[in-house]
Amino acid sequence: MSYVQGRTGEWERVIGLEVHAQVTAQSKLFSGASTVFGAAPNTQVSSVDAAFPGMLPVLNRFCVEQAVRTGLGLQAQINLTSVFERKNYFYPDLPQGYQISQFQHPIVGKGELAIDLADGTSRTIGITRLHLEQDAGKSLHDQGDHATFVDLNRSGIALMEIVSEPDLRSAEEAAAYVKKLRAILRCLGTCDGNMEEGSLRCDVNLSMRRVGVTTLGTRCEIKNVNSIRFVAQAIEYEAARQVEVLENGGTIVQETRLWDSAKGETRSMRSKEEAHDYRYFPDPDLLPLTLDPAWVETIRQSLPELPDAKKARFVSTYGLTPYDASVLVAETATAAFFEEVAKGREARLVTTWVTVELFGALNRLGVGIEDSPISAHALGELLDLMADGTLSGRLAKDVFAVMLETGQAPGRIVEERGLRQVTDTGELEKAIADVLVASADKVAEYKAGKDKLFGFFVGQVMKSTGGKANPDLVNKLLKKGLGVG
Repeated sequence: MSYVQGRTGEWERVIGLEVHAQVTAQSKLFSGASTVFGAAPNTQVSSVDAAFPGMLPVLNRFCVEQAVRTGLGLQAQINLTSVFERKNYFYPDLPQGYQISQFQHPIVGKGELAIDLADGTSRTIGITRLHLEQDAGKSLHDQGDHATFVDLNRSGIALMEIVSEPDLRSAEEAAAYVKKLRAILRCLGTCDGNMEEGSLRCDVNLSMRRVGVTTLGTRCEIKNVNSIRFVAQAIEYEAARQVEVLENGGTIVQETRLWDSAKGETRSMRSKEEAHDYRYFPDPDLLPLTLDPAWVETIRQSLPELPDAKKARFVSTYGLTPYDASVLVAETATAAFFEEVAKGREARLVTTWVTVELFGALNRLGVGIEDSPISAHALGELLDLMADGTLSGRLAKDVFAVMLETGQAPGRIVEERGLRQVTDTGELEKAIADVLVASADKVAEYKAGKDKLFGFFVGQVMKSTGGKANPDLVNKLLKKGLGVG
């Protein structure tokens, strides 16, 4: 367990997350307006979204299906009857002065999510509920010196608010939770998880208590954190801030705070409202939502293989470690890429090339695996050239670099650039003999007991052959040439 060390002793973090996931759908929750990202301001706003008088909301059936699909993916209870309520508060970018949401009777009840930690352990985090609600618009404060502009394109877009139990105890666990939740949402196709575009946003609820104390402290909410890295940083900063206040004899005020990523600190935004402050009541324009159990079961039967099930299969079928499997199943596209390369090949070698060589290259290029310059077929061909002795591991990395730059097939690169591995015994024996003659003094030192010089000889042979010599064969022939084989 990770604790915060204060001046007067140890403190425990108690963390719960509210993740707002934008539903993948072509139209909004209660209107037919488009949800395409990046349109010009206020060009995707219906009269319902703008709250014109007399306009009535009409529930989007597909958004309901997406919420049910997500609930099933979280192993959660699907509530066959749920109620939309009005959550009353005013913001300039919320035209009607209330948000249509769910509170007492959400569409999805309790569920759970397993997180994988860096030390190889796993924890199960409880899900309190998932409810549907409409998003607000967006206030733009940087468009003019003396005015705030409002873009209502986002107003009315369907959100799933996924609320965890206060089961998280560290920044690492919180980051792992968001990462795993995003993987599940993407696998299900219910949210694209793009935090940069705002389609996945996280509110962090954090309180501190003495180690061993079971009652909860006063919590603060850090609003709209838009990256996993910032979630972790905000938790570390806020935990230290609260401990400092408490150890200096102060009290924590329940409030909403913002994360300032430029300054690396949280900042007070407003006092935190309680549920009764929002004056929830059932929306009179929307009947209670009643689901057909057979329809819910149809959705359940259509679910794809989820990350946890895929991870277990990768461990049992391919012999991977749980950690490697969890890395590969984090994204659906990555898992599919791996499986294509792994067909008929040694899975652990494939894992190394995908997670180390390919991931490293894609990170440098700043692209995802969907846009990889090297296809799964091409990477498989490269590994086959290693397996049949055409390429050594070192030459394979050289070929990989050319593939990355040009997009050419590995076989063509080998032929055009003469990168085929040297396996001719006679050619290698001559290269070794030349090295030993040129390094007679080192040979004498080696035979006098300096065994570490063997690596020097290997390096010289590899250098003389342009790195093309078969390393295993070089070692074998070099021992013979030195009289130790």
